[in-house]
Amino acid sequence: MQSFENRLLIVMGVCGVGKSALADHLSLALGAEMVEADDYHDAGSREKMAAGIPLTDEERKPWLVNVAKAAKQISDRGDSAIIACSSLKRSYRDILRTELGGCTFIHLTGERDQIAERLAGRTGHFVGEALLDSQIATLEPLETDEDGVTVDVSYPIARVADRALQELQLSKAAQDHRRNPAVKTL
Repeated sequence: MQSFENRLLIVMGVCGVGKSALADHLSLALGAEMVEADDYHDAGSREKMAAGIPLTDEERKPWLVNVAKAAKQISDRGDSAIIACSSLKRSYRDILRTELGGCTFIHLTGERDQIAERLAGRTGHFVGEALLDSQIATLEPLETDEDGVTVDVSYPIARVADRALQELQLSKAAQDHRRNPAVKTL
C-alpha cells in the first residue's frame, strides 16, 4: 500500500456520475484539499452549458489549465489534492498531466439511466441532463498507459470510495488522522 502524501487525484467522468461527491468524500477521508473544476468555468461557458451546448476543445483548454494551476498550487505547498474534473478525452487528461507534472485518475462509470436520474434530481447546477448524451459520446475511457482506475458508481459513496482506494492501493497513513482525527477510516 502507498501512503497518500503530496498526491494529485482526479475524479473523472460524465456529468452526474458523482465526481464532486466522491472528490469531497475522499478529500475529507484523506485530509486532502478538494478542487472543484466547475468553479473555474467562465460565465460564458456556464451559460453555454446551461443551454445544453457542449464546449469545444478550444474552450476547454484554458479551463483545464486553470484547474491544473489551482491544483498545482496545492501540490507545490506539499499537500495533496483531489480534483473533480470531467477529463472526458485523452487530450484533456494530457493537458492536466503536463500542467501538473503527473496525476492519477479515478474514472467513475455507471449506467446511463442511473446517471440521468441523478441529473434530473440535481438543482442549482448549470450542467443538466441535456449534456449527458454528448458527454457519453465524447468520453474516451482511460487507456492502459494512463495512471488510474475505473470504478462503478452503482453503490453508496463510501463503497465507491473504498473501491477506488483499494484499486489505487492507497493506505490512509497516520499523518492523515493527525490532520483530522475525527475522520473515520472507510
